[in-house]
Amino acid sequence: SERKANVALVRSYFATIEHGVEAEEIAAFYAVNAVQTEFPNKFAPDGASRDLEGLKEAAESGKNAMSSYTFELLNLVADDNTVVVEVEWSGTLGVSVGDLGSGTVMRARFAQFFEFQDGRIVAQRNYDCFYPW
Repeated sequence: SERKANVALVRSYFATIEHGVEAEEIAAFYAVNAVQTEFPNKFAPDGASRDLEGLKEAAESGKNAMSSYTFELLNLVADDNTVVVEVEWSGTLGVSVGDLGSGTVMRARFAQFFEFQDGRIVAQRNYDCFYPW
């Protein structure tokens, strides 16, 4: 079913990101007209909106800044063309960022809403909550 295929794609998406792949490999999960909306958080106080090129740039920036990260899928709810996840994220900085030194472990819990069209992510909304460090 479409729901099962979308759930499998989301699980594969997180597994792929966790292994630190190239931006083009991440882009393969998205439709060419995809839009990601990141709601305001500690790192993006005004939020952000990214098209496919912006998503690739963000993936590359994350790969360059982090030495490793993990995703623990806490909850997943799926409808025909939408998958919603609650995730516990932990990442280790590979470089210094602001007053955070290399090796600092950051943690966040976030919810993401993925909408699919023709087997690819066409819209993604991120609600990121970072723990203090």
